[in-house]
Order: sequence, then C-alpha cells, then structure tokens
Amino acid sequence: MGGRGGWLKAVGLMAATGLAPIVNAGVLVAVPFGLLVTFIPPRTRWALLLTALAAAFVAAGNPASGIWYLERAWALLLGGCFLALSLRWPEGKFLGRGLGAVLGAFLSAGLLFGVRPGDWAVVDWAVRSRMEEMGRLILQAVRTRIGADALPAGFEAVIVEKITGQIFIFPALLGLASLSALGLAWWLFRKIGRGSGEGIGPFREFRFNDQLVWILILGFLALLASSGVVERIGVNAVVFMGGLYALRGVAVVTTITGGISLFGGILLAVVSVVLAPYAVTGAALIGLGDTWFDLRKWRASPPPEA
Repeated sequence: MGGRGGWLKAVGLMAATGLAPIVNAGVLVAVPFGLLVTFIPPRTRWALLLTALAAAFVAAGNPASGIWYLERAWALLLGGCFLALSLRWPEGKFLGRGLGAVLGAFLSAGLLFGVRPGDWAVVDWAVRSRMEEMGRLILQAVRTRIGADALPAGFEAVIVEKITGQIFIFPALLGLASLSALGLAWWLFRKIGRGSGEGIGPFREFRFNDQLVWILILGFLALLASSGVVERIGVNAVVFMGGLYALRGVAVVTTITGGISLFGGILLAVVSVVLAPYAVTGAALIGLGDTWFDLRKWRASPPPEA
C-alpha cells in the first residue's frame, strides 16, 4: 500500500485502539514501540527521539489512580510478549505475532490472578469504578447541556445498561484495542526505523489461523454450560473472536468488490453505526464462512475465457 494508504491504515489503527474506553490508548502504543526500538536495530535518531517522548508520556499522568498502574503494567506485559515473538520470528507476519502477544498477555495475567485471586477483584473494582464515573460524567454533561427535564424517558437507564455491559466485556475490548495498538506500534517502528510502513500488510488480506475458531466454539460452550466466572470468560472469548471475524468479513467484502470508494466507506460507516448489531453480526458470519470456504479465492481466480 502506498504512502497515503499507509497513513490511512495508521489512522484506522489509532481509532480502533480507543475501543477500551478507560485505558490510555497512547500508553498501549508507546510502551511496545519503545521496547521495539530499544531491543531491535536499527535505532535511528528519530526513532530514539520518539522513544524518549513516548517514555515521558508514559511517565505522565496521575499515579494515584489505580488505572494508571494497571494500564502501564498491561502495556508492558503486552509489549514484552510482542517483542519476544518478534525476536523469535523476525520475518513472521504481524497478525500472527500480534494475536500471539495478546493471547500470551492474557494467559500470563490469568496465571498471576490464579496465584493471587484477590488481585483480579482489585482490577475489576478499579475498572468498574472508572467506568461508572465516566457514566456519571456523561449524564452530568447531558443534563447541563439540555436540562434534566428534557432528558428522554429511560435515557439514564440506557446509559447505565451500556456502562454495565462494557464492564462485563472489558477484557475483550481491551484485547481488540491491544491488537490495534501493537499494529500501530509496529507500523511506527517500521516507518521511522526502516522507512517502510508495510509491516502489517493490506487490509484486504486480513486473515488469521483458522484453528482460532476453537476459541469461539469454546466460548459458546462456556456460555451454555456454566455461569459466573466461566460465563464471563466465555462471553469475552465470543466478543473478542467475533470482532476479529467481523474484520475478516469486511476484508472479504473489500476483496470481492474490488475495494470501497470514499463515498462507499462513509455510507458503510453510517450504516454500521445505525445498524451496529446487525452489521457486525453479518460481517462476522462472512468472516466465519471464510474460515471454511476461503471466499476470497473466487475473486483471486477469475473464470477462464471462452
């Protein structure tokens, strides 16, 4: 992809990194980027300068907030896993290393919480408190803007319901945001360190190991067979893999249709917002179908001429 396309790809990754609403997206990008520049040559002057700025950014903020430590600990765990995989398979495709790093970070955190189960309660409480505070700020801003009496009936209940839902699936949202953050960090590292932004490949080729479908299947089985902690793990597995399959579905459509124009992209974005549950579900089903039927090969192999 050319220069403009590369920058558009970076903007898309930056937007997706904001999926986890209470986590500082800049920290998720800055820590892995700094680790890559520090341990993988070449270390250009601009890369080192940007790393120094990233370090200053990561050190800023309010340490009195529990989230401050959590997001930096997660970013360090995530970046460390990605660095290890990049050193082991330097020529491997980004998506395989990125997914491996996200899954590795979750497994490492899971082992820690297994040894110290009380730590998960602290993390869950910190996330819940921050998101509930965010909900209160949103309601306060709306009341100030239009007046408490002008609020539609049930508006506050809808906000509370959405906040509660996001708390429940926060690990999945964090996983998707982390994958995007790694993509942006890798793109920056390649762009500044090597003068190339092609390290993550064109979007139309977005695909991952088909065996990951078992994570989705096990997630659904967890929903059917249990409740409590196992149910939450199942829901988050389904949401995380559903997001990946939705992206894969959009990549399939982009390939089959030969690309999407600017107007088509705007129209698709509007439809996705208005009909979000249906659009995401439809895209995920297409992506899931690509696992078994390799839908893009129809575009790649045109019929022979008569």
